[in-house]
Amino acid sequence: MEKMKSIIKPKPNPQQQLRDWQRRLRQECRNIERQTRDIQREEKNVQKAIREAAKRNDMGSAKALAKEIVRSRRTVNRLYENKAQLNSISMHLGESVAIARTVGHLSKSAEVMKLVNNLMKAPEVAATMQEFTKEMTKAGVIEEMVNDSVDAALDSEDIEEETEEEVDKVLTAIAGETAAQLPEAVRKEKLKQPAQTAGASIEEEAIAEGVDDEEELEEIRARLAKVRS
Repeated sequence: MEKMKSIIKPKPNPQQQLRDWQRRLRQECRNIERQTRDIQREEKNVQKAIREAAKRNDMGSAKALAKEIVRSRRTVNRLYENKAQLNSISMHLGESVAIARTVGHLSKSAEVMKLVNNLMKAPEVAATMQEFTKEMTKAGVIEEMVNDSVDAALDSEDIEEETEEEVDKVLTAIAGETAAQLPEAVRKEKLKQPAQTAGASIEEEAIAEGVDDEEELEEIRARLAKVRS
């Protein structure tokens, strides 16, 4: 029955296919824009948390949050690249359809194939690109990808370690002014002096507060992870 339906149902012409693909590509771009805004909005909350941590000389929490900002900014940069490549695919598809008006069918595009392969490695759009790969292969726009290469692309999410230099730059940019207002506290942190007996009572109070700080840190991390995914 399904075979009969597929036989009876007319195949969309190149122009119809293009309009459908471009509509879905625009939707994917809007999703990327929304995700980018969410990450950047959440980053403002993290920046506030970093300044508050610096004020109470909790440089450990401040640095951990600075790492989250480094990761988030990398995600945003990757999202911008994904959006640019999606727009490029749409443009090249338009050129393919223009050629199809002359030859009567869609021709293979090496440029689209290259862009699709690149986006298969991006976790944010990999699932969508899998669907596009099937449809474009069927339409003759790109060649069929080997299953192993598809799986490898999906498994090759680039997880980079945050360099100390990047984290320190973020920390200085956000908490530098706040830290400058507490020179003695910052100096003690940098020198990593041992626990001071004279400040034992203060240390005990800080440890007591640390439970809530740790919970807040984990909550912030969870929110950032959610908007980055």
